[in-house]
Amino acid sequence: MAEAASTAADTGSIAPPRTKKKFYTQLWFWVLIGIVAGIGVGLAAPDFAKELKWLADSFVQMIKVIIGPVIFCTVIVGIASLGNLARAGGLALRALGYFLVMTVIALAIGLLAGNLFTPGLGFEGTPDPAQIADAQESLGTASGESGVVAFIQDSLLPSSFLGPFVDNSVLQVLVLAILSACAISGLNANLRTRIVSSIESIAQVIFGIIKLIMWAAPVAAFGGMAYTVGAFGVESLQNLGLLMAVFWGTCLVFIVVVLGAVSWLSGFNILKVIRLVKDELLIIVGTSSSESVLPRLLTKLQAAGASKQTVGMVIPTGYSFNLDGTCIYLTLGALFIIQAGGENLPIGAQIGLAVLMVLTSKGAAGVTGAGLVTLAASLQAFGGEFFTPEAIVVGLALIVGIDRVMSEGRALTNCIGNVVATFVVARWNGELDRERLRAVLNDPKLVESAMDAAHGGGTPIEEPAEKESERSTEKVGSPA
Repeated sequence: MAEAASTAADTGSIAPPRTKKKFYTQLWFWVLIGIVAGIGVGLAAPDFAKELKWLADSFVQMIKVIIGPVIFCTVIVGIASLGNLARAGGLALRALGYFLVMTVIALAIGLLAGNLFTPGLGFEGTPDPAQIADAQESLGTASGESGVVAFIQDSLLPSSFLGPFVDNSVLQVLVLAILSACAISGLNANLRTRIVSSIESIAQVIFGIIKLIMWAAPVAAFGGMAYTVGAFGVESLQNLGLLMAVFWGTCLVFIVVVLGAVSWLSGFNILKVIRLVKDELLIIVGTSSSESVLPRLLTKLQAAGASKQTVGMVIPTGYSFNLDGTCIYLTLGALFIIQAGGENLPIGAQIGLAVLMVLTSKGAAGVTGAGLVTLAASLQAFGGEFFTPEAIVVGLALIVGIDRVMSEGRALTNCIGNVVATFVVARWNGELDRERLRAVLNDPKLVESAMDAAHGGGTPIEEPAEKESERSTEKVGSPA
C-alpha cells in the first residue's frame, strides 16, 4: 500500500504548477485556423490550392521518419521493464480479443447502415477515364496483397533488421521490438535495467523531435485541407453526398453508441476522451492521416494513466488490427457498389462477405490507401456473380473521387477506437491509474503539462501503479 501511495503521489506530481494558457497559444487553435484557411483557399483559388498538397505530405513524411524508432523504443521499455513475459503475452491476447470483437461490430453496423439507407439505390453517374484508371490501379495493388500467407510473409515478418525502419512497416517494427524485448527480459536484472534505461533515454530524445515537428501541424492542416477542397470541389462531393452522409453518420453512431457504451462500462466518458485527444483529431482532419499522430498518442495516453507496456502494445497493433472506421467503410462501400449497379445482395451473401472482411481487413494492413485497396481485395476474393472484375472496377471508380474525404472519417474513427481500446485493455490488466485518468479527463491540460515536462527534460512520466486490491473490489461507478 505504501508503494502504491508513493507511486500515486509521483504520478500526481507529474505536472508542474500550471498557469492558465491563452487559447491562442494552444495547438488545437492554430490547427483549426489552418483548416479554416485551407477551406477558404480551396474555394477561392482551387488551381492554386491543388499545389499545396506537399505541405501535408511533407509533415506526414517527417512524422513517418520517427514512427519506427518511437514504437521500437516504447515497446521494448514497456515489455522488458516488466521482467515477466507471461504477463506481456496475456496483454497481447486481451488486446487481440478486443480488436476482433470491435471489428465484427463495426462490419455489422456498416451492413446495417447500407441496408437501411441504401445510398447506391437509384444512383446515376458514370465514372470518367481517370477514375477508372485509379480504380484499376487499386485493384492491381489488391491482387498482390490478399491472402493470409502473403500477409504473414510480406507484412508481418521482416526480411532484415533495418528494413522495416526504412520502409516504415509498423507491424514488422513491432515484431522486432517484441523479439528484442523478450531477449532483454532474459538477461540478469542489473544488465536489463541498464539497457532499458539507455533505450528510455533515446526515446526521450525522439519525443523531443516529435514536439519540434508538431509546430508545423497547422501549416500541414492548411495545405491538406486546401488540396482536398480545391481538387474535388463542392460539385463532385454533391454527386456522392448521400454515401458520404451515411458513412460519416454511421461512424458518429459507432463512436457515440458503441465506443460510448464500452467507455461507460469501463468507467470513463467517451466525450471527455474525445476532448482529451482533440489536438490529434484536428491534425488528422487536416492531413487525412492517422499516422501523423501515432507518436504523440503514445506519450499522451501514458501521461493520462495507461501503463507504458499497454500503450506500447495496443496503439501500434491497433493501427493494423483495430480499424473500426475502415471496417464500416468496407461493408458500406460494398453495398453501395451493388446497389449502384442495380443489384441486391442477399442477406446470406452479406454475412459471408462480412466474415471474409474480418480477415481481409487485416491482410492489407499497412498498405498506402488501405481503405480502397482493402475494399478491392475483399470484393476480388468474394467474387461470384455480384462482384465481377468489370463491376468492381466501375464501382471503385465511383468511390475513388471521394475517397480522400471519406478517409478522414475512417482515420478519425480508427484513432478514437484505438484510444478507447488502450484505456479498456489497460483496465482489464490492472495497469490503468484510474484516479489519474479521471483527473486528466476532467482537466486535459494536466496531460499537456506532463508531456511538456517529459519532453523538456523535466520529471519523466511515472508508471501508473497496478492496484490489484482496488481492481478486485471497486465496482464500475459513474464514468469519469
